[in-house]
Amino acid sequence: MADVNRGNRPLSPHLQVYRLPLAAITSILTRITGHALVAGILLLVWWLVAAVTSDAAFACADWVLRSWIGFIVMTGAAWALWYHLLAGIRHLFYDAGLGLEIETAQKSSMAILIGSGVLVLLSLILFFAF
Repeated sequence: MADVNRGNRPLSPHLQVYRLPLAAITSILTRITGHALVAGILLLVWWLVAAVTSDAAFACADWVLRSWIGFIVMTGAAWALWYHLLAGIRHLFYDAGLGLEIETAQKSSMAILIGSGVLVLLSLILFFAF
């Protein structure tokens, strides 16, 4: 028989009402950065393959990589790499049963966000200094 009271049941809290904890956001961001790393790797592989293919192919790939959009993509890939590394280290602690308390998880989430930002800035400084 059909459920007659289907419209009278309460709805689950939606994202407009429920605020995700920072640890959940960083967990989702870890998955997103994993996929973003693929974009950076594909761009680098294209550049390397073009380097061994021909001068014209390399000139095209090098122009894209050195353009402002290439800089943004590669800087984003560098941030994704640092973020993914730090989140992976935190996950090792989670697997060992450490840092699972709410307050500790929130502090480690902030540490990952700040740490990845600092590390990518340090990487850019070192890249442009040498």
